Parts: sequence; structure tokens; C-alpha cells
Amino acid sequence: MGRVLSRMALLRTVRSLKRLGKRIVFTNGCFEIIHVGHLRVLRKAKELGHVLVVAINSDASVRKLKGRSHPIITARERAEILASLEPVDFVTVFTELTPERIISEVKPDVLVKGGDWRKDEIVGRDIVEARGGRVVRIPLIRGHSTTRILQKINRDSAHL
Repeated sequence: MGRVLSRMALLRTVRSLKRLGKRIVFTNGCFEIIHVGHLRVLRKAKELGHVLVVAINSDASVRKLKGRSHPIITARERAEILASLEPVDFVTVFTELTPERIISEVKPDVLVKGGDWRKDEIVGRDIVEARGGRVVRIPLIRGHSTTRILQKINRDSAHL
């Protein structure tokens, strides 16, 4: 099971693992409501390297990106849930609106995003590719999304 680390602890850990020749895979997102689609992407991401790092948006950055009613689950809880998933080695929280800075600090060998992102839209792609790394888009599973879950909750609660 993974561990939740501060940014500084994560960077120290990643540097040590790289010295041991470990391939670092990085992904990021809000992960507001963890669902099977997330799990399947994380499993495939882990297959691309030795260590999977997941960086999640802080509560403040989720609020700025998605509105005042977000996040639904706090960053602390989202991080704990993600760290408990088998494919995830490390989780950290970033406060910026985009993961560009943390990607430049972690220097992953592989950057993973869901297939809903066009390659030219992926933040950090240029950083990773400039260092000789790969950017991989993993196809999403139809019907599995946080948006769809929220729509169903709203629809069902309207009938109560």
C-alpha cells in the first residue's frame, strides 16, 4: 500500500529511488470521487514503471477549478483512499492550479493521463519529453466518471 507524503518528502524519496534505477510513473488529478475507472487507469499506469506517484489537487485548487461546492471529499481523505489502493506507491497534494511545477520537480520517466486528454493539452508533457520521458494516455472506461456519478446522485435525490 502506498504512503501519503509531503512534497519535500516525496522529492527526497523519488531521488533515492531514481538512484536505484527505478522508473517513476506520475499521474495527477482531483480524484474527487474514486471509482472503478480511476482504479483501472492506476493499474495500467503502474504497469509502465516501478513506482507510481499520484499527485492530487488541494481543496483550494479543486474549488478554483470546479466551483465552491467542490471538493466533495477533502484532500486528506482523497489522499488516504488513493494511498490504500494496491497500484499506488506514493500520494502527495499540490496547491497550484496545474501540476506543472511538481512534474518539473519529480522529473518522472512516464507521465500518465486519461484518454480524455489530448496529448497537446497534457500539462507537463513538454517537461517529461524534453528529458527523454514518455507521455501515455490511457483509454477511459465508458460510463465511469465523477461527473456521471454526481449526475446520478442529483437525479436520484430529486425523486426523494
